[in-house]
Amino acid sequence: MAVLPPWFVREAEAAEGERVLQVPRRIGPNETIHVGLIGAGGSKGGYKKGLDDTRAIASKPGVKCIAVCDVDEQHLDEAVRVFGPATKRYHDFRELLANKEIDAVVIGTPDHWHTIVANAAMNAGKDVYCEKPLTLTIAEGRSLVSTHKRTGCVFQVGSQQRSDARFRLACELVRNGRIGRLKRVEAHLPGGLAAGPFPTEPAPAGFDWDMWLGPAPQADYVKERTHGTFRHWLEYSGGMMTDWGAHHNDIAQWGIGEGGSGPIAIEPVRGTRPVGHNCYNAFSEFDVNFYYPDGVVLNTSSNGENGVLFEGESGWIFVSRAMIKASDERLLTDPLPSSAFRLPVSNDHYGNFVDCIRSRKPTICPAEIGHRSVSVCHLGNIALRLADRRLEWDPKTESFKNDPEANGFLSRTVRKQYKM
Repeated sequence: MAVLPPWFVREAEAAEGERVLQVPRRIGPNETIHVGLIGAGGSKGGYKKGLDDTRAIASKPGVKCIAVCDVDEQHLDEAVRVFGPATKRYHDFRELLANKEIDAVVIGTPDHWHTIVANAAMNAGKDVYCEKPLTLTIAEGRSLVSTHKRTGCVFQVGSQQRSDARFRLACELVRNGRIGRLKRVEAHLPGGLAAGPFPTEPAPAGFDWDMWLGPAPQADYVKERTHGTFRHWLEYSGGMMTDWGAHHNDIAQWGIGEGGSGPIAIEPVRGTRPVGHNCYNAFSEFDVNFYYPDGVVLNTSSNGENGVLFEGESGWIFVSRAMIKASDERLLTDPLPSSAFRLPVSNDHYGNFVDCIRSRKPTICPAEIGHRSVSVCHLGNIALRLADRRLEWDPKTESFKNDPEANGFLSRTVRKQYKM
């Protein structure tokens, strides 16, 4: 079913119409929200999520992008062309954060920079829209959540499927027992790349390679480490397990009802990744089982049709960005009763962020949720790297039980000059 059932559309429209913005804490209802972009990316490198996010946010009424920051001069040039010649340009994100005209920032850097930049932004009093996957390690996520709670800044993670009505419908139906007791969830992700070794070469003119590396280990410049393919290196990201997993595992946990917690055990089934110096080193193929306290099993793999499948005792529901379907169409078309459990409504992820800047309400995907969603992905990668055993996990202490080797993967060593 590519089209949502009429009863759900009517409810969504009504919920959207009832939203009333409160008097904002810092920004008046008629004042312009000034946004800065950190990590623009660009067409040249094939990764421009930060640029696209900011363009969408700046298209909302009363929002303007006034500053951009990137370590690649070509990306800066492109961003200034998009937002206008008066846009201030920065090479160092700390200088942009010092600009008191800026109310909020969009973080579109590679994943290994997210935590440092987001913590610095919140400490500078800026509201934050940060691309997913939110972190590179689980310890970083806890740091971000702590800063978010302490500062009270508005925080939106770019897990936009929470603002997609199909995914919300699927999760509400599952949470209300429409398919009976939930037994199994399958998150089907794309596979990654397996290639290399790649040659080293001088960094291009106008590209600050050392600043791009930042907290990551020192390495010679390899074009494939940057821009559109950084996600296939564990030094900077987590492969498709974190790239698409941060989307589909998020929805899986939303439907399970564990969005603020997580699994209690992880078991690797299969994992394949390239081996060798200057090769992609994230898992290109993977299959992992996650076990939840109520007996539900989440299987995350690089097999099958892209999307999330919920299986219950009396039926199934499959949802993706293109469709929602079920074992019996009546599972979708029969309305939920007025007493049913309902999830928060957002039909526009960027609009939700802007509304929350003005209202100071929580976004549809705040730091805690983004952290817990990508933690599942990190747990999967850790299990795959160890490969030889089932891991027992405590979601409250965020540590493995009686496994020092596994706990060694919860954080990373940061280059001294980039500790902040």
